[in-house]
Amino acid sequence: MKILKRFLALTVFLSIAFGAVYFYWFSPKYVVPILMYHRFGYEDSSLFVTPENFERQMAYIKNEGYEVISLDELVKGIESKRSFNHKTVVLTIDDGYRDNYICAYPVLKKYGFSAVIFIISSYIGNDENFMTWEQIKTMRENDISFGGHTKNQVYLPDIEKKVILWDEIAGCKRAIQNRIGGRINYFCYPTGGFTEEIKEIVRISGYKGACTTNRGFAQSNKDLYELKRIKVTNSDTNKPLSFRAKLSGYYNLFRSKKSGN
Repeated sequence: MKILKRFLALTVFLSIAFGAVYFYWFSPKYVVPILMYHRFGYEDSSLFVTPENFERQMAYIKNEGYEVISLDELVKGIESKRSFNHKTVVLTIDDGYRDNYICAYPVLKKYGFSAVIFIISSYIGNDENFMTWEQIKTMRENDISFGGHTKNQVYLPDIEKKVILWDEIAGCKRAIQNRIGGRINYFCYPTGGFTEEIKEIVRISGYKGACTTNRGFAQSNKDLYELKRIKVTNSDTNKPLSFRAKLSGYYNLFRSKKSGN
């Protein structure tokens, strides 16, 4: 009987301790995960996710009751200090390859998910591997938004001339807006590289925020021009715990930190 009482007491104590740790340490550190994709196909590269695996991942998000919100909704929520449901996620895709339209778009449309695709403005309509402006306009009609990813996919910290920096960042914004007839509010640093000067140029150029990878030292995503994202790979499909961890909102707490440039 004494052993049973001790066991019950220990169980109660551990439950209270776990609850305290969660509500006072973990819960306040929750960050809405921003998932990052690049390409969709069958090449043996960490940048590629097969169309079938992408479908499985989106089905998991849907079936598990996650709410997919736009990047704009997330930014507005951060600004207003909104508390998001702990099953919230943002979807992003980089570069604007043609497979984004052929493979990813039908799946996103099927599940009614919004997403933002960061495009390299000079490549769109000029390179057969990338989307056309007509495809982009079609996607915009179905809850897919677009952001800037420079004009020529350059690593910004390596650029010494300010005039070129401004052209790659602000020029990219103007080029996209002129073609789609709408505003472009978000930017994505190629390879996640940035400096404080680059962040300031992005801000002055009129972007409301910018995404990186796991560069920078912020874990909370309170800096709208240094929003961390989480790369999703093919292997995450076969490792449910890995994908679940990336969706948890606490993944950034345990990632290695990198400098901005």
